[in-house]
Amino acid sequence: MKLDAVTDEILKKIDDYGFKQEGAYNLRYNGQALCHGDTEHIKIRRKTDKKGIDVYISKETQGEEVHIPVVVNASGMTDIVYNDFYIEGGANVTIVAGCGIHNAGCDAARHDGIHAFHVGKGATVTYAEKHYGEGEGTGEKILNPVTQIYLEEDAVFNLDSAQIGGVDSTVRKTEVTLAENAKLNVMEKLMTHDKQTAVSDMTVELNGAGSTARIISRSVAKGTSVQTFHPIAVGNALCHAHVQCDSIIMDQAQISSIPEINARNIDAQIIHEAAIGRINNDQILKLRTFGLTEEEAEAVIIEDFLA
Repeated sequence: MKLDAVTDEILKKIDDYGFKQEGAYNLRYNGQALCHGDTEHIKIRRKTDKKGIDVYISKETQGEEVHIPVVVNASGMTDIVYNDFYIEGGANVTIVAGCGIHNAGCDAARHDGIHAFHVGKGATVTYAEKHYGEGEGTGEKILNPVTQIYLEEDAVFNLDSAQIGGVDSTVRKTEVTLAENAKLNVMEKLMTHDKQTAVSDMTVELNGAGSTARIISRSVAKGTSVQTFHPIAVGNALCHAHVQCDSIIMDQAQISSIPEINARNIDAQIIHEAAIGRINNDQILKLRTFGLTEEEAEAVIIEDFLA
């Protein structure tokens, strides 16, 4: 199916793996499911009680990908969608999601994606999500994702989320529960500028013995933007968790980093680290000796920091 130029460009920006109209995929466009495809091991079904899809991933799935991008380019639209993923034990799958908003009007365009992952025993899931906003209009571009992850025994979940620019307001909520020997790895990347605001609330409940969580958040705040991070790790059993929040602050921006750890078992080991600082002047000077301007040097440092 041929896509318009704006939609095609947004898809390229929000999907590092490259959106493919083959295999398992579902493209949502301005509040409607535009097209989708199944594979032998992955089935996508529309919900009948509300907007969204159910994705069924069988245990035979090994190394396959599912692509579920969303594009909104209608000013004044609020799109709310509920997607559930059911991953059978032993499966190994990569799920590629992302939302791009192109707002050329004066009214807000908003997408709220509520994703729930039910991960079976011993399954491995990599979930890559990217958010992006653009458009010459004055209307806000708003993204409020909710991610709910339920890990059974020995399951592994790798969450890689990024907001690469242009989003005026976002409130991200992430909730995770881990059973025995389950593993969670999170890499969250965010950049804000101008008057943008971003809030990230994450709660991780380590309920099973041997469960582990590694949560890393990296952000850059420019202009007068405001960021708030509040990750919570709760150890309810013999477990290990490490929460790390690193941020670069520029101009007149504001950043609040509030890592919280809660041990409810004598064998719970939980560590948190948080650091906020400006770009090191020595780094700028070193890069300028190679002929870069100050702005170019800053861009290189930021790109490396968020890589």
